[in-house]
Amino acid sequence: MQNGTVLVTGANRGLGLEFARQYAADGWRVVACCRSPKDAPELKKIKADVHTLDVASQDSIQHLAKALHGTPVDVLINNAGLHGDRRMFGETDVALWKQIFEVNTIAPVQILTALLENVASSHHKKVVNISSKVGSIGDNPSGGSYAYRSSKTALNMAMANAAHELKARGITILLIHPGWVQTDMGGTDAPVSIEQSITGVRRIIDKATLAETGHFYDYTGKQLPW
Repeated sequence: MQNGTVLVTGANRGLGLEFARQYAADGWRVVACCRSPKDAPELKKIKADVHTLDVASQDSIQHLAKALHGTPVDVLINNAGLHGDRRMFGETDVALWKQIFEVNTIAPVQILTALLENVASSHHKKVVNISSKVGSIGDNPSGGSYAYRSSKTALNMAMANAAHELKARGITILLIHPGWVQTDMGGTDAPVSIEQSITGVRRIIDKATLAETGHFYDYTGKQLPW
């Protein structure tokens, strides 16, 4: 896929930072977004346009949209996410559940809404949402993590809806499970390195066409059950 502009949320660490690093190394224009750029030393080492973005703030999202007015965004990567919940039935904190939904489910839809014309005016017109296999209803062997699991299931539905509605505009929307990755969220025992995960996800992004819009994959390209 030829170069263009990629926007990454949650670009200060983990998967988001690796997305920014790899795309920048390949000559893409990278718009890297995070809540506190001044506290992101690794991001400063990458050639990127860095913007402050709190995905849970509608004002912050609108500020970003104004700053990028008229800028085509070829690949929008909704990467920012929050886990914060590994509890079993009856133990989930309701306030935390709402916060997780705000970040993992509502924010990606609001960001796509705010940047829709940026994506639609680009060459590639791709939207990538970092979901999770644990959001799959068809593949749930363990239970637990009610807030996180349900937030990713809801993200899948919201973006599957958007895929149907925006297909006529040529926009391809993907849901991708990055694997169990060696990040702050995944832990050091995770079997997949950050570089391996993002290399795989980028391969899916590169190959995806409008025929794949609304599909749910893992980082190896395997289609996952809803």
